[in-house]
Amino acid sequence: MKVRRSTMSLALAGAIAAFLSAAPASTQTAKVTTVINEQVKTEEAARASQKRVEQLDEETTKMLADYRQMLAEATSLKSYNAQFGAQVKSQEEQIQEMTQQLGQIETTSREVLPMMDKMLTTLDQFVTLDVPFLIEERTNRVAQLKDMMTRADVSTSEKYRRIVEAYQIEMEYGRTIEAYQGKVGEKTVDFLRAGRVSLMYQTLDGKETGYWDANDKSWKQDSDYTDAIRAGLKVAKKQAAPDFVTVAIRAPKEIS
Repeated sequence: MKVRRSTMSLALAGAIAAFLSAAPASTQTAKVTTVINEQVKTEEAARASQKRVEQLDEETTKMLADYRQMLAEATSLKSYNAQFGAQVKSQEEQIQEMTQQLGQIETTSREVLPMMDKMLTTLDQFVTLDVPFLIEERTNRVAQLKDMMTRADVSTSEKYRRIVEAYQIEMEYGRTIEAYQGKVGEKTVDFLRAGRVSLMYQTLDGKETGYWDANDKSWKQDSDYTDAIRAGLKVAKKQAAPDFVTVAIRAPKEIS
């Protein structure tokens, strides 16, 4: 821009010199003023044009940057939409699979519930007919299971788990020895349970001893087992080392 101004100034000086040599003084002054004004206007127009060019250049640069940013965002959105579409498709497949599983669960529930009812009925009958040890605890467990079966807030899997757990507890009784207190009639006694083979008792003062007669479904007094039960109670209570214990068992019946 400085070079251009110098060139314009030289041109203006040449034009003024030409007018001064060829025209009268008054005319020369007017012409000089006119030429100067025109030259000033030309330079102002040039500066305005340059400023507009620079402004347009800045706007173009900004628009180009905005375009590139929008292009990058469009590419990113396109990639996101592709990933999101894949996720939606995967979720739709999972929903379809879960719907099928729910249908299978409903079918399984219809089959499992009757089976659990049968298991519970069998357990109830077993406890009723079994040797009457811990009878209150065991009958209460069965009653709680029956109540649980009618509850909608307990899942089918939890119901099944609880029933199987009750069966496992009953199985465990068959291979353990246990001592606990209870009642025979009005008397408080120490019970000695040897699996399901024998259930014997002894009063707390040791004066009465007896056993459960599975054939007659009643208690029998028998002082012959006094020492054996006393020794067995110590073993069951871990007051003595494990040892052989004599217990009353049901005599086998002859098959006719």
